[in-house]
Amino acid sequence: MRRNVTAMVLVGGRGRRLKAITNQTAKPAVSFGAKYRLIDFVLSNLSNSDITSIGMITQYEPYDLMNYISTGSTWDLDVNDGGIKFLTPYTSVNGDEWQKGTAHAINQHYRFIEQNNPDYVLILSGDHIYKMDYGKLIDFHIKNGAEVTISAFHVTENRGRFGMIHVDENHKVTHFEEKPKQTTSTLASMGIYVFNKEGFKELLNQTEGLVNFGSDVIPLALKQQKRVYAYQFNDYFRDVGTIPSLFEANMEIIDNPQLLKLHEYKDFPVYTKSSNLPPHHIIEGSVSKSLISDGVLVFGTIYHSVISSGCLIEKNTVIHHAVLHHNVIVREGTYIDHCIVVEGTIIPKNTHLSFDEVTVVDQRYIEGLGDQDE
Repeated sequence: MRRNVTAMVLVGGRGRRLKAITNQTAKPAVSFGAKYRLIDFVLSNLSNSDITSIGMITQYEPYDLMNYISTGSTWDLDVNDGGIKFLTPYTSVNGDEWQKGTAHAINQHYRFIEQNNPDYVLILSGDHIYKMDYGKLIDFHIKNGAEVTISAFHVTENRGRFGMIHVDENHKVTHFEEKPKQTTSTLASMGIYVFNKEGFKELLNQTEGLVNFGSDVIPLALKQQKRVYAYQFNDYFRDVGTIPSLFEANMEIIDNPQLLKLHEYKDFPVYTKSSNLPPHHIIEGSVSKSLISDGVLVFGTIYHSVISSGCLIEKNTVIHHAVLHHNVIVREGTYIDHCIVVEGTIIPKNTHLSFDEVTVVDQRYIEGLGDQDE
């Protein structure tokens, strides 16, 4: 059953903690798992949940992302009665409208919500890795007579990175802590929210000067005794906003493909835009415990690594515990271990890249190695 829902997808963040990976592209356009980009997961979830009214709120380096998504046809979201609409910063009589935070971005483009006039507004981020039927989330919201629902998952480590939620026996939220230094809760916000359209604008308008959902809107809703509930999500979910978390998530799907179930594509597929490249070709060397995408040509040795489309791996190379983004060229005699190599990087012959901690390598990094040798 299609519910009257408009989804607002936040894809404008720079992702500073990903450093060189996002120097020229928005975080949702970052490669993942050899074949995908981060944005594929939320768009596939929307398609599989039959939600086709979508506002895509962009800001930082939007070209790659907008070009990749285009009309949304890859995800069956190019429909006449909805589809994907890109919502960009703009200039008005009130001045330049730059987004100051998540709630500020939604409020800035609230006209889009009003034009669609949904019963429910679904707030999403475009840079998380998970499969979710949003219909179940909306049904939970309706069943509990909620005014606000927060999708949540259990965490035991790094709880200071998340908004932490305290609930009663009926899943009603009693207290919310945004990135606390210490907490007794293990239930963390996924940054996914459902709001009743009725009253949502009023709530946003009361947060003038306060710009984020986690730090501002949710505490205000609780202060005003709104009916705020937590929907517990028990399947795989990763926030890959840091270099270690992005790397670890890539390694996880090598070791435990059942966690994300990417191969179970009949019932709940993850769609991605075709690269229209030939199959990968392993000429010599060896490949084990790795993900290799289309158009990859291999002459070397690859172990426990993720190799995205269009890469060239020359003779006498060893790639070990690494992630290579699209169109990376690894010249002969190179050794790579524990790093993420940014799209389009060309690594010269006989280069040694081995690190104790995961390190991002781009063309500027490579050029810096050459300067050191002089």
